[in-house]
Amino acid sequence: MVGKKSGKALLREEGLERTDNNMEQSSWPVIQPINQKNYYVDFLKRDEQFLAVRTQQDEARLRMIKNAKDRDRALAHGGKVNEDGDVDMDEDDEEEEDEISAGNRTIVIHPGSENLRIGLASDLLPKTVPMVIARRAQMSEMEEDDGEPAPKRRKLDSGLVEPVPEKRFGEAFAAKFVAASNELKVRMRMNKLKVLPQSRDMVVSYNRRATYETINEHNDTMHIDWTDVSKEPTYVAGNAALRIPDESKPRYKLHWPIRHGWVNEKDYDSIRNLYNDIGLIIEDSVRTELKLEIRTRKDWAQYNCVIVIPDYYERTYVTHLLDLAIQDLGLARVCFIQESLAASFGAGYTTTCVVDIGAQKTSVCCVEDGMVIENSRVNLKFGGHDVTDQFVKMIIYNHFPYADVNLKRRYDWLLANELKKKHSTIVEPDISVQLYDFHLRAPRQDTRKYSFKIYDEVALPSLTLFRPELFDHKGKLDGRRRLISKSYDTYDGKANDPTSTAQGEILKALVPPEPVPEALKPRPNGINGLVRDETDSRRPSIARIQELENGTPTPSGASSPIRRATPPIDNGTPRHTENGTPMPGDDSLLRPGGDDTMMDTTEHHYPTPQQRDPFYLERRDDILPIYPLAHAITSSINHAARGSPAKTKDLYNSLLLVGGASKTAGMGAHMEITLQGILAETGYSREVVVSRPPRELDPEVVTWKGGAVFGRMSKTNDSWVTPFLYERLGERVLASKLMWAW
Repeated sequence: MVGKKSGKALLREEGLERTDNNMEQSSWPVIQPINQKNYYVDFLKRDEQFLAVRTQQDEARLRMIKNAKDRDRALAHGGKVNEDGDVDMDEDDEEEEDEISAGNRTIVIHPGSENLRIGLASDLLPKTVPMVIARRAQMSEMEEDDGEPAPKRRKLDSGLVEPVPEKRFGEAFAAKFVAASNELKVRMRMNKLKVLPQSRDMVVSYNRRATYETINEHNDTMHIDWTDVSKEPTYVAGNAALRIPDESKPRYKLHWPIRHGWVNEKDYDSIRNLYNDIGLIIEDSVRTELKLEIRTRKDWAQYNCVIVIPDYYERTYVTHLLDLAIQDLGLARVCFIQESLAASFGAGYTTTCVVDIGAQKTSVCCVEDGMVIENSRVNLKFGGHDVTDQFVKMIIYNHFPYADVNLKRRYDWLLANELKKKHSTIVEPDISVQLYDFHLRAPRQDTRKYSFKIYDEVALPSLTLFRPELFDHKGKLDGRRRLISKSYDTYDGKANDPTSTAQGEILKALVPPEPVPEALKPRPNGINGLVRDETDSRRPSIARIQELENGTPTPSGASSPIRRATPPIDNGTPRHTENGTPMPGDDSLLRPGGDDTMMDTTEHHYPTPQQRDPFYLERRDDILPIYPLAHAITSSINHAARGSPAKTKDLYNSLLLVGGASKTAGMGAHMEITLQGILAETGYSREVVVSRPPRELDPEVVTWKGGAVFGRMSKTNDSWVTPFLYERLGERVLASKLMWAW
């Protein structure tokens, strides 16, 4: 009988005995599993972990050290210390020191479609420079086509013949002009104003017989010094570019880097040339207009810069300006501020709705407590340039003595703007037959003095801002997205340009309704014309059919409470009543009392534009935002107030009118009357107050003035971007530096 074996013998025989020396399989430390029920990390949860914030704290600490050293130095020289531990200084000395440190070394730049306003933050007013640059070319812009306003001539078998002024711009323009003129007459008669029955005939009869008087150059006290290009400079920027003769040798062509609030992709071949021209215009303006001794990159490094950008900006535009300011110019610090916020700073308003009527774009935006309300931003593509074009067409229609006016000819463009600014008015008592004169100054020609009569052409172009379908919008979308594509998010691939529900609502109203599919069209029925089969769940409901036919979603309990301020627009133009005025929309959102004012303002009731309008981000570049100005204001305030009666009253009570095109006499009063008519049924008509900038400040420079105020806030402004941060973080630094969500 075999005896029982021990455990060691069994392990040895079976090969299970351990023969190593108890060493671990790896020298790496063993990490115990994390307790999933209770753990905490502070990654990216403290300000010290962000480079932008950390450098800002370092600067504050260095400033404290410097102040302490200055205090000790002052005490050593016999200075006195007050109760707070600071050295006593006169208030005038403190203000002067702050002004020198913050204002004299800060350049404020406000680029626009037609003008660049630039100056030091310590300056009282900025310098206004045309946002244009002239470069050598084969031919000037005047020689490229038929000119503006087109057509200039019509070609017949016998040759080129001047068209009849009444038929030059077509029957459609003539019909619109006559209808607008008759509507103005009706309104003037309702206001008990005298209207002569033969006013237009008097104007046409005088202008047909008018001739000009020649004035020799040595007798003209206001002759123009034209730019000499005999040395053939590579480029000429600013005011000097507009003074280059059209037929100069060599030829120079004007380039406008910004058009209609967008970068001008139509007339440029590369992005680099486009932004290079913007930089050259700024450099030339700093040297010639501001008279600053800046020659090298070290000189630029001594200055800070505040750049005013649109409220409804594009990310690529902002990032290119940042790269231009830091990499190309070499400025010490750069910060950005939005136009509406800058306008509120310049005017001293805390809560306001800013209506900025510029040269080629009009923006509406609400500001509350120093912050732009994002969903209230509206950007429309018309402005003072369209008013000038309409003004020239109307005076030519009435046999203007200088019928050869061409807005692509440089001295004619300057003349048209001068006449518009001098004679435009919306004050109805001032609209009558008037006799005026003007001087035509052209290169290498004697000055001509013309006399002409004018009637309602002084008012109708500016009134067209409230009915922009009368403007000529041809070519405004040409070249859009030809060079610069949309900005997309790196992670989810979605477009990350700023959005606004107010702008989305306007764009949605401008899109024509899509055709209804055949399967969803109603079939005839003997009772009501529709087949109603409630048992078939696959059949669309009556509400759904109406939604597809109208092209707009029907309201429901789950839909957004934001409603349209104006009716849908067909084929890009708003529907109008028989007398031509815009139809009032559904303004029940503004009506005080009832269920509309008890609207729930929780976030899930206000979806993002991506959820509300699926087409919005996809087709926003294919839709030209042309909308009546008064209705755009109501739409902006609707989305800013979000159903709050108190906030709605505050915004209507503080409408701020700025921009060059807003300087027309009577513009504010007419806007008040128009808004009161739209809001007659809502209860807010008495709250409408359109204000001008205080202290008789020029509406053109209010926005720049606010940027200057922002640039002097050296102790509270945390938006500065330095080359150190830009070198390490790139455009990502804007997410930590801007005052709004980037």
